[in-house]
This record gives sequence, structure tokens and C-alpha cells, in this order.
Amino acid sequence: MPENPASRTRMLAPAEAAEVLGVSVDDVMELVHAAQLRAVRVGSPARWRVEAESLEQYLDARVEEARRMALWRQSNEASFPELWGTGVIRNSD
Repeated sequence: MPENPASRTRMLAPAEAAEVLGVSVDDVMELVHAAQLRAVRVGSPARWRVEAESLEQYLDARVEEARRMALWRQSNEASFPELWGTGVIRNSD
């Protein structure tokens, strides 16, 4: 019998996801409702469970966003006197 891929999906309680992210449970639920984290309601009474893979993807996306912002800030701080018309231009062939 083939294994169901959904059975390998690791699910976290919102409190566990909040601990990983370093935020409150309310913040995790806001991310779920904003569709930035995938989650399902399971059990009776129904309780939210966040997909661990979704949490990893969210963190990877935030790291990439921070990397790009750092590069953007570096490029804004760069000085190009040749372009701005100030400063000495060397080796002007």
C-alpha cells in the first residue's frame, strides 16, 4: 500500500510555531489568516495546526527579504562621484 504524503507532514500547534518565530500565538494566527502560513483545523474540538514546512518557507522568505534589503541599503550608500559630477575622475581614458 503506498504511503500517503500527507501523513508525513509535520504539524505544529500555534504555540510551538510562535516559539519558533519568537512571536505571540495571536501573531501566528494573524499570519495564518493572512495566508502567509498554511494551517488546518483538526480534531474535535477543532484546533489549529500549522504545517512545519510552511513555517520553514516563511522563515526562508524573511531571510531572503532581509538579505535583499541589506543589499539595497548598501547600494544606496554607495558613492559614485563620476555619475554625480563631483569628485576626481581617475583614469579617464
